[in-house]
Amino acid sequence: MTRPAMIFAAGFGTRMRPLTDTMPKPMIPVAGRPLLDHTLDLIDAAAAGPVVINAHYLADHIAKHLANTPHVIQIEDPILETGGGLKRAAADLAAPTCFTLNSDAIWAGPNPLNVLEQNWSDDMGALLLLQHVDQVAGRAPPGDFHMDPSGKLRRGGDWVFLGAQITTLAPVTARPETVFSLNVVWDDLIEQGRVFGAAYDGGWCDVGRPENIAKAEQMMLNRHV
Repeated sequence: MTRPAMIFAAGFGTRMRPLTDTMPKPMIPVAGRPLLDHTLDLIDAAAAGPVVINAHYLADHIAKHLANTPHVIQIEDPILETGGGLKRAAADLAAPTCFTLNSDAIWAGPNPLNVLEQNWSDDMGALLLLQHVDQVAGRAPPGDFHMDPSGKLRRGGDWVFLGAQITTLAPVTARPETVFSLNVVWDDLIEQGRVFGAAYDGGWCDVGRPENIAKAEQMMLNRHV
């Protein structure tokens, strides 16, 4: 099944300063190409689409970079956070479910969208891609979630969310707020027992700080050795 995808690219990238003084974080190059392009490669390889990308901080850089693509650029002013951005994008996504991806990570291993697809069930509210905190470079315990043997999630535990998921859109569009985080949607779905996790066994690097660029590039080199 082909699913639409939303890329979150609207943040200020404060942890990446001074690099983000002049460019938005998704445009920072890793191995010679913007982070955003690495994320789009995953979507293309998984044959997902259509694609909506939100932007806020230095949004013109992202809009110019994607001007000759079919992707929908959603410029937010003010910034709507993850839930509000996804709610606004729902009309363009035009499906009951979608992928969401953060734009500040590099992956080495199976395509994360394929892993999500292989583990998705239509009775789920959301399926989050996770890695055990012991596998995540530079991340000390605790993690974000506990995952039980059936894959069901609750808050707290040793599993770290990697910024990729499949989610149903109805709980998002039903929220009355304009600006809100997806965390409030997850909390409601967790109470219903409808948030699940899938373990990712490949490499993952959060490029949230300047020093992590070299780590991501080394991980990419190791992937091809």
